[in-house]
Order: sequence, then C-alpha cells, then structure tokens
Amino acid sequence: MIDGKILTEKLLVYADAFLGLNSLDVVYFRNVLLNLFKLNAPSKDILSEKAKENIRSMQTPDELINEIINYSIENGICCDEQDADLFANYVFGVLTPKPSEINSVFMSIKEKLGSQSACDYLYNLSIKNYYVRKTAIDKNIKWDAEKLDYPLEITINLSKPEKNNKDIAKLLTAPSGDKYPACNLCKENEGFYGTATHPARSNLRTVSLTLGGEDWAMQYSPYLYFDEHCILFSKKHVPMHVDGRTVERLFDFIEMFPGYFIGSNSDLPIVGGSILNHEHYQGGKHLMPLQKAKALKTLACSDYPDAMVEIVDFYNSTVRISGFNRYTVEQLATDVISNWKSYSDESAGILCETDGVKHSTVTPIARFLPDSRYCIDLILRNNLTSEVYPDGIYHAHPEYHNIKKEGIGLIEAMGLYILPARLKRQLACIEEILAHKVAYDKEEISKEDNDLHVHQEMIEYLMKKHPRVKDLKKANLIVTEYVNNVCAQILYNTSVFSKDSKGMLAFNKFLNTCNIK
Repeated sequence: MIDGKILTEKLLVYADAFLGLNSLDVVYFRNVLLNLFKLNAPSKDILSEKAKENIRSMQTPDELINEIINYSIENGICCDEQDADLFANYVFGVLTPKPSEINSVFMSIKEKLGSQSACDYLYNLSIKNYYVRKTAIDKNIKWDAEKLDYPLEITINLSKPEKNNKDIAKLLTAPSGDKYPACNLCKENEGFYGTATHPARSNLRTVSLTLGGEDWAMQYSPYLYFDEHCILFSKKHVPMHVDGRTVERLFDFIEMFPGYFIGSNSDLPIVGGSILNHEHYQGGKHLMPLQKAKALKTLACSDYPDAMVEIVDFYNSTVRISGFNRYTVEQLATDVISNWKSYSDESAGILCETDGVKHSTVTPIARFLPDSRYCIDLILRNNLTSEVYPDGIYHAHPEYHNIKKEGIGLIEAMGLYILPARLKRQLACIEEILAHKVAYDKEEISKEDNDLHVHQEMIEYLMKKHPRVKDLKKANLIVTEYVNNVCAQILYNTSVFSKDSKGMLAFNKFLNTCNIK
C-alpha cells in the first residue's frame, strides 16, 4: 500500500528540485496535494536525507507517477489505470509552474543566456513534469540503415497508434462542433485534464512566439522522434497551408532559434502529416539524412543571382535554396512553391489538379547552414491516385504497406522513419519462422485475422531467398535488411521525378519555369 502522506512529501521534494517550487509555496502545495489525495493532515514523519537525495537524483518522474497511479486506485480516487493516468498527469500539472511563469522564465533565459539555454529549460521541464514520457520513448527500437543508396534512420515507435490515409483525410472536412479542445494541437490543450478520447494535457506547457506577425506557440513533442523534437502551432485552429507565408514563418523561427531546423508538413492528404486541420510545424536539433545529403546538381536563378540552387542527391525530388540574403532565399522559395502548385506535365505524370481538386504541394524545411547561410529544402510532393495506386501514385506502393501504409510526412520524407509498433511483434515472429524456430503455417497465415497476414508475401520471399537460416541473429539481420530496403523504396515511390535521365530532364523542365538553370 502506498502511503499518501509520504507520497505528498516526496512530490514536494521533487517539485523543489525540478519544477521550480518556491519555498514560500511549500505549505500551500502540501495542502493542495493532501486534498487531491483525500487526506486531512500531513505526515508526522520527516523524509530522510537519503530518501530526498534519491528523489533529487531522478532522471524522470516515473517512480512517483506509478505511486500516484497505485495510490489513487487503492483509495478509490480513480476507477482504473486509464483514469489514474489522467489523475497522475493532473497532479504533475498542478506542481508545474503556470504558463505565464513558464513564458516569463523562458524569455528571461533567452535574453540573458541565449535561445538554446531557453530551449533547454522548456525541454528539461517537459521531461521532468512527465509531459514528455522519456522512459517510454527510450524503449522505442532504433537503428541506422547505412547500406543503402542514401543512409536512413529507422524507429519502431511503441507509443503512437498507426493511422491510415482515409482517416487523416477526414480531419480536413470533419466539423469540430462542440468538441473541446477542437484538436490535439489547439492552444486550449494547455492544462486540459483529458478524457477517454482526448489525451491528458494537464502538464503541457508552451511558450508564445510571433511568426510572420501572427500568434504562435512552441511545445515539445510528447513522442520525441528525435533530439529536442519541438512542435510549433498556430493559436488559431486553421487548416495546414503551404505558401510564401510559410517560408516567412519558418525563417522567423530559425532567426529566433538558430540551433534548430523547422519544417512544415504538406497541406494535402496522402503527402501530408497525420494532422491536417491545424496549422503547425515540427523541428528540433537533429540533422536529418536529407539535410546531410549533398548536391546532385548545382544551378542558379537569373532573377536571384546571389542565391544558390541545388537538386539534392536523395531519394525524393528536393530543391535546396541557400544564401546569405534572407529576402532572396525567401522570394525564390516562394516562387518555386507557387510554380509547383500550378505546374502540370502529363508526359512526366504530373497533374497539379483534376476536377478542381489540388494535387501538388511542397514540404519545406528551413535551417541555417554552418556558414550562417539561410537554407530551405523544398520537397516536391503530389498526391495523385490511380486504379493501380488508389492510395497514391507518389505514396508507398501496395507491396510495401505491410511495413508502412501511413502517409510519408515531413519526418519520413527527411529520411527518419517512424514505423508502427505492431512491427516489433510481427517482425520477431517472422524471424522465428525464418530461423525454423516456429513452423510456417501457410494456411493459418492466409487468414485475414492472422497477425502475420499482411506479411505473407514478405515471409515467402525471405524463406525462398534464405532457406537455410538456423539462428535468430542471422534471421534478424535478414529481416532488418528487408525493412531497410522497403523504407528506401518507399522514399523512391514518393519522388515526383524519376532518377533516370528522362526524370532529370522533366525536373529541369519544371525548374526552368522559375528561371532556374
């Protein structure tokens, strides 16, 4: 049994160490916690110095979270673990400084010590107050795929549910009605208790920013796909839209936080991210595979002679624009985006729209280069479908849907794959079959409700190619190599211009419309 009075004292020590608890507020928060825990008086026992030191050395609050969950269930405060998890988040939300205080401290640190120190403050707080669940995130399976045409980074994410393109597309037309908050990104999430259908946001804290003269805010992603993975969101619940204003906002951000990159998902289904109904961007400190890629071809624009233009040597069709003059880079990027959205070339399979439905858009990513040049990568995207490819011509083709069926958004397009959690279980089973540790039952796997049904072709292909595998280590290498190659092929699928001579001619033909030669 968890002693609620002792737990109260532990939480106060933790809040003092990591959440900025002021000594003048200790009595107040002790009483708040006692009330939450349905207690009338504090403990008469004093925590030992060893117990306090143990709390002060915690990297994450998971141990205390678990105590809150267990205590709340044991004492009838919560009816089940889901309810108790919401309650635990609320407790930490209560102990976390108010948004006004967070913003004041953040801006003070930024002014005195610089933007990275301010980011460190918000990032560390988001871990220490359990909004970023780092312990769970650290359990994600990660590896580097080096033996490919271009290196990739791959993660099997164990904490985020898989979505399909049809569900994502519905977000654009679904009425928000009386739903509160209207979506997971709205400013109204900050401090929201959470429900069975909406995640806990009691402990979410954001900082307000002005981008392009508009009110935006920054937070850290609870899923943390890469180093200091942050999310920027408009304080207005408006749909995603990519144009010259997007470039302006992205450049405003990197001027505030020059150590981060920032990018926008495309604003159309299939080629966009999983949230299309709320304007937002994602960034962080990580250098993505796309950003490490060199130039395949260097070009110039007669209209903006001080800007460098490159076709990036990567899987997808990416135009990189850089220069020391922000205005020049911004204007040329705007021209490329505008031209691409209205460009069609039937001979190359490019239609910007059909029957009034738009198909072409861009995934833009901004950063500073090491020599302080402004840089923006523009990944050209198109969401045309066909009878052969009903989920998207420039999307993962059907033979790869067993590995990745979701839209290839900003992060995957940059070469960091977020694969669904089901693969941890499924790939382990395939490895056992391949290593002859488990018998292969073709009839059973052919049933649609079988967990391995989607992998039928993969299993038969690997068994035929590798019939004599005897150990799981070798099977793991074979399966991993297969997944790596699938990820590479999916990115090739997203390329609007093929990598052969015909495709490059078509690519150059488009660039010529921007006076880039």
